[in-house]
Amino acid sequence: MADETANVQGTAGFLFEMGILKNAKRTGWWFTGNNNPESIAEHSFRVGIIGSVLAMMEGADPGKVALMCLFHDTQETRIGDIPHIGRRYIDAVSNEKVTADQVSAAHPAVKAGVQRVVEEYEQSGSPEAIVAKDADKLECLVQAVEYRAQGYSLVQDWIDTSLASLKTPSAQALAEAALTMSPLEWRKTFLGD
Repeated sequence: MADETANVQGTAGFLFEMGILKNAKRTGWWFTGNNNPESIAEHSFRVGIIGSVLAMMEGADPGKVALMCLFHDTQETRIGDIPHIGRRYIDAVSNEKVTADQVSAAHPAVKAGVQRVVEEYEQSGSPEAIVAKDADKLECLVQAVEYRAQGYSLVQDWIDTSLASLKTPSAQALAEAALTMSPLEWRKTFLGD
């Protein structure tokens, strides 16, 4: 009974830790002059939506992709959101190691499940992992387009690097579409011209 109580408390602790992502900002956008960018949790939510959509378009498992997308940045509660330029100066442990520490006291099924999801995402070999990685990059591109529409003009590097890293035809097509429209164009479907 003591082990079961400890596992439940360890799992609850993991859930509290994940709440930090609601307040932790995506710091790379600071370089564009945006002092109040979206949180890591907000980013991860839309990555999950995009991943599900891409999986449907690519014939991959949408549930599996959404799960990978949901957990892809959970390590940032411990290491923060390090901008790409900052990674040049830091030798950080792998995301798999951070995840192992995060879930070390969790229920055994949670521990194994979360570690398996993160490991598959990081290995990038399965069709679902490729789609999940594309979802992360496509979300960055879409966010950059939205920030550009809000007046942040220094986002082109984020658009270019995200676009260049997309692997699936569906992600490439969605990126091209996103680059040719207003972020509010979707409203025309319901409101007319």
